[in-house]
Amino acid sequence: MPTMTTTPAHHDDRPFDAVLCDLDGVIRRYDTSRVTELERAAGLPEGATAESASAAGHTLPPLLGESAKERWAEAIARDLSARVPPERARALGAAFAGAGSWIDECVVDQLRRVRASVPVVIVSDAAPWPDDDLAALGLPDLADHVVSCARLGVAKPDRGIYETAAARAGVSPDRCLFVDDVRENVDAAVALGMTGVHYREPADLRRALAVLTPPKPGPGR
Repeated sequence: MPTMTTTPAHHDDRPFDAVLCDLDGVIRRYDTSRVTELERAAGLPEGATAESASAAGHTLPPLLGESAKERWAEAIARDLSARVPPERARALGAAFAGAGSWIDECVVDQLRRVRASVPVVIVSDAAPWPDDDLAALGLPDLADHVVSCARLGVAKPDRGIYETAAARAGVSPDRCLFVDDVRENVDAAVALGMTGVHYREPADLRRALAVLTPPKPGPGR
């Protein structure tokens, strides 16, 4: 389980006292090329399956292992079946739940370094079990807290998820840096007074964290 931290001190010389970071799309990246291919063939807009996956995740209990993925794929297919034939819905659900993934080590390194200065909270609405996922990936200590939108029953960009994450960090929303790969989610965070980062590549996060993580010494320094 993530370790606990004390309430961070307020520093007027920096814009935030906690980092709230999305899991999928920032820390964990997926190869969804097959999903996109199937969506085009089914006449669905790109991203439709991801929306169904998020909605389906909110209806599932916390589960572990391959059975969880199978249940998730089935739930995605049920959600999509109103829009495409059952066989296409099942193929999309299976492709999304089984998509290959990798961890962005650049992001992990940055979060580990910044956690020495401020609390880090993972905020995920991709599946009901993000803390278990982090443990399975060998990253149980990456964050001080993990907030699952599915377990709370609210999803980004609902303000409740941002307020809960800030409370877990022990700071007010206006003292949080929020990082997400979805612009709508970032805009909602900014509307609450947070500093927002629309993540597209590690450099986006690096620039935002520069006030807390000085560059690593190079050769001869």
